[in-house]
Amino acid sequence: MPELRAISGIGVKGPACFLLSIDGRNLLLDLGRGPDAARLPDLSNLPTIDAVLFSHGHVDHTGGLEQWQTLGAPPLYAPRPTIALAEDGPLTEAAPLDGRTEILGLPLLTGAAGHAPGAVWMRIGGEEGVLYSGDLSRESLLYRNDPLPQAAALVLDCAYGTADEPLARQITAIEALADRPLLLPCPAGGRGLEIAAHFLAAGHTVRICSAHRRVARTLADHSDWLTPQGQAMLDSLHRAGDLDPDGPLHGIMIAAGPNAERGTSQPLAARIAASGGARIVLTGHFAQGSPGEALLKTGKALFRRWNVHPTLTQADALVAEAAPRTMLAAFCDEAALADLRAGTAWPLALGERLAW
Repeated sequence: MPELRAISGIGVKGPACFLLSIDGRNLLLDLGRGPDAARLPDLSNLPTIDAVLFSHGHVDHTGGLEQWQTLGAPPLYAPRPTIALAEDGPLTEAAPLDGRTEILGLPLLTGAAGHAPGAVWMRIGGEEGVLYSGDLSRESLLYRNDPLPQAAALVLDCAYGTADEPLARQITAIEALADRPLLLPCPAGGRGLEIAAHFLAAGHTVRICSAHRRVARTLADHSDWLTPQGQAMLDSLHRAGDLDPDGPLHGIMIAAGPNAERGTSQPLAARIAASGGARIVLTGHFAQGSPGEALLKTGKALFRRWNVHPTLTQADALVAEAAPRTMLAAFCDEAALADLRAGTAWPLALGERLAW
């Protein structure tokens, strides 16, 4: 009987790490770290791991690779853009996950998940297997997403819980703040390029940091991961200026480091917090103990979400597409999980295991 166990990722934002035991194979689906308090999954008492499969390159899905050797250094598989964007470490030597029809003798199907460059959902074991969404977005203007296949078991990205505000409304709220210079800290391999392209199209002066520029160059070699309009959006980024952490505070500034904890966003946010001159707007999860959380608590930053995970309405549609007999709602806290149990008809399993 196949079984999936959440090592981490149920009742918390992250890190993502799931153990799939199926047909004599033990696979880890993602191996993350954080985003809160740099938390790592507890890998004690695991069976021998035959391979680790990554859904995309964000640190809450890949940052646990520092524990890879303790697992016996099993083979790594990741989407091609994730491998291309990896700057160092074992992920640079991973085998491509997308385009494969089997993994260690198990049927495999992958599709674009719309969340980030190369983000995939993966179905392992065919229609009677498990479908793991990773992080998924149905609203991305830039990154392609593919319909979900049916599967007996489902692990679904429910990071927003019961929140149901559409991206279009969120964009309007962020645009209303652009009467002053805006610093938007973002993960370089995520929403940042999409936000930059949107504000360029709206006629704003936009500057992006070197990390975002590198992702844009890499994406140019993986254009099949973009939406039909995504190529034009990517092409438009040549009109964006370069963001210098010591430069003037002007226009829309897209800087790597989603919590102002690193990259170009760190010195810029510190400047703005100390002397003003621009608004700091956080658009994603603000990690516990991070500079971003401190900026929000002290009124030095604002929070305006830019959706990169499913809303409740979209999650309902995704469950209907996959038609699972059993499922887990991943990456939301205990309160949100309780709301989903009470407010949906999803076949949510109790606890952190699926067996089917």
